[in-house]
Amino acid sequence: MDRPVDPSYSRRRRMTRVGLAVLIGMALLATFAWGPAFLTPSVTRARVRTALASAGPIESTLTASGTVVPEFEQVLAAPMNARVLRILKKPGDNVRKGDPIVELDVSESQSEVKTIDNRVSIKENEQRQLQITLENTLNELRSQVEIKKLEVQSLGLEASQNRVLRRENLISDEQLRRSEVQWQRAQIELKKLEESIQSAEKSTRAQLAGCDIEMAILRQEKQDKERRLRLATTQADRDGVLTWVVQEVGSVVSQGTVIARVADLSSFRVEATLSDVHAAQLMPGLPARVLANEKMLDGTITSILPTIKDGVMTIVIGLKDKADPNLRSNLRVDVYVVSGHKDKALKIKRGPAVPGEGTHDLFVIRGDVAVRTQVKIGLSSFEEAEVLSGLMEGDEVIVSDMSDYSSRKEIRVR
Repeated sequence: MDRPVDPSYSRRRRMTRVGLAVLIGMALLATFAWGPAFLTPSVTRARVRTALASAGPIESTLTASGTVVPEFEQVLAAPMNARVLRILKKPGDNVRKGDPIVELDVSESQSEVKTIDNRVSIKENEQRQLQITLENTLNELRSQVEIKKLEVQSLGLEASQNRVLRRENLISDEQLRRSEVQWQRAQIELKKLEESIQSAEKSTRAQLAGCDIEMAILRQEKQDKERRLRLATTQADRDGVLTWVVQEVGSVVSQGTVIARVADLSSFRVEATLSDVHAAQLMPGLPARVLANEKMLDGTITSILPTIKDGVMTIVIGLKDKADPNLRSNLRVDVYVVSGHKDKALKIKRGPAVPGEGTHDLFVIRGDVAVRTQVKIGLSSFEEAEVLSGLMEGDEVIVSDMSDYSSRKEIRVR
């Protein structure tokens, strides 16, 4: 037989069911209210880098890799084929103008100078003998001319007398013709002798001129050898620092071989390399920036080397401050060549999220949410980028690498 249920027990059960329903309802409300917030990813401001869009001038730059080199460097070459006798300076030594650096063996060149001296003496002797021979020849020819003149004069008188005798019929026509022929032949012979004198003088003058030329060549060769002898102890042409010198005493160097380099470390320039795809944008006179030891230095392109190797071209940057203390020989630097400029543009600082020209998805902060926005970038330098569309002045943009959130339309910013 059933018994009636205790009213207090029933009341407790109803209250339990009501409380459970209330808890479930509150849980559902909390899920609907705060669930999306827990599902949306978030970042903290301390872990991202942001930039404000602002108006102002902007430059477009091309990035190149550069090396600092001395603006002036003297290359000392061997003046002749020689053997290294002594190395008088070491790399790193300061040198003054006129200081000897390397001493070379000059015995062979000294012997060559003596040989040239002997050849000059022989040629001078030949010239004197030629002059003596000429004088003798001319004296003999002049004597023959004087004799022939007397003969012509005598035969002329005889022919004149024979013409008188013939008019008086004292001699025959044949005798008259014979005397006149002899007289004419003597005149021809006299003329030939006089021409021989002129010809001998011309021939001898030509031979003497040839000797003079040969002697001038020999003397020039001697002067050249003597000059090379004076350069055999190679000397610095300017004050500077010895950056390199031939290493081995006793080694043989050929004429023209580099044996030392002296650099003037009081002024520098930069040699930079970049891809030849930018060749059309480059020209001498373009401004450039050089980042050396965290300091930005101003400069301009002074020259563009014509040789392109493996798609890489070389440009030379002249610096405004050639003696800046941050410059060191062979220091690797970053070079930024200014290829374009706008006086007024909307711009933002560059970062991993803003690699350069083109359209990029950036996160723009709106309150405590960063919204993915498509932004078009124009000119860009190593620090800033021009905004063509997608942003307004004053917008705050995350420029850190946000590739992990590329599929999200928005993220929370804490």
